[in-house]
Amino acid sequence: MRAYELHPHDGFGSLTLVERDRRPLDPHDVRVRVRAVSLNYRDLSLARSAHRRALPSPRLVPCSDGAGEVVEVGSAVRRVQVGDRVAAIFFPDWIDGRFAAVHHTRALGGTVDGMLAEEAVVAEHALVTIPASLSFEEAATLPCAGVTAWNALFESAHIGPGSTVLVQGTGGVSIFGLQLAKAAGARVVVTSRSEEKRAWATTLGADVTMDYVSDPRWGETAWAWSGGQGVDVVIEVGGPATFDQSVAALRYGGTMSLLGVLTGVKGEINTYGIFHKALRVHGVYVGSRRMFESLLTAMTVNNIRPCVHRVFPFDDAAAAYQHLAAGSHFGKVVVRVE
Repeated sequence: MRAYELHPHDGFGSLTLVERDRRPLDPHDVRVRVRAVSLNYRDLSLARSAHRRALPSPRLVPCSDGAGEVVEVGSAVRRVQVGDRVAAIFFPDWIDGRFAAVHHTRALGGTVDGMLAEEAVVAEHALVTIPASLSFEEAATLPCAGVTAWNALFESAHIGPGSTVLVQGTGGVSIFGLQLAKAAGARVVVTSRSEEKRAWATTLGADVTMDYVSDPRWGETAWAWSGGQGVDVVIEVGGPATFDQSVAALRYGGTMSLLGVLTGVKGEINTYGIFHKALRVHGVYVGSRRMFESLLTAMTVNNIRPCVHRVFPFDDAAAAYQHLAAGSHFGKVVVRVE
């Protein structure tokens, strides 16, 4: 079968299409014919840094997010059967409960082979069944971005009718955050520098949109828009350059779900507002299988469909990476595996 591997080359030249032997199944393993893979900013970072990292041998198959159909099962598999439509979870061993160091040691596309291949061998406990209402392309967007948004709103925080949520930008996690928050009866603020993307966000239910370039104090603007009450939850994807404005937007006792590093991992921030407002800053690193299953239930009940911005063919995966890196997408970028 064909698979992409990360080789020690500059940029997205690290993506190398190779032929691999089919891996034999252990008793609890499942062979999945991958039909679609979605990309995350993590995938861009790993590909760009492949030339300066110690890479495993055999080389790593990238990408955490994929969906497909079961084509073979090990002798002891009971959770799924041949023909089932499934998606793999980001951390194969995080089933439920608190996140722990042991979960972090195994992450698809990071420390173990990911999904950018024609086939993937996954332990049965690391799979969820996807609803018939979703295409493979739509289902492939869920394992990282969808689960992260669910965790940010309903596990790390607790929103409901009348809550107010602010999401930064219009990438995968933020758009899922918008959709899920609206389904829960919340008001949603969306920031984006693109007039076109702000208009798209409005069609999905955004109550107000803000241009963070023309209004660099957008957090204070959000505070004023809320009537001086502040927002309940901020989905913080930017990092140090957006942190202080997220603090400004939050209500007293509010929650910042911190999950992104688009402006870096280090920088100067003002910590006064955190204790002055008694804020809760909660790191969000995707989520468990139980969270994924809760997300799927919520999406089915509320008829939520993922926003797939563009689909690329398998042979053109590098172009999909370049498209995501350009930042012109709204929602998710997907690679179809045919």
